[in-house]
Amino acid sequence: MPKSTSSKPIEELNYEAAFKELETIVAALESEQRSLDESMSLYERGQALVKRCAELLDQAELKVRQLSGGAAVDFEEEQ
Repeated sequence: MPKSTSSKPIEELNYEAAFKELETIVAALESEQRSLDESMSLYERGQALVKRCAELLDQAELKVRQLSGGAAVDFEEEQ
């Protein structure tokens, strides 16, 4: 793994730390020549980080909806 990636368990990472590590992994996979085994390890950790980020975003959205009484407005652009 690149030196800048964490060996900290993914479930202990907050959103910012997980996203930063994911960015590092993506950059490493795109720019450096690696063995297949190392690339697969990075890819697997990256997938777990994507899942962690999605879970944390879902939790944040739920909390916002609860705090706003369920009247949260979607921020999607109208077409």
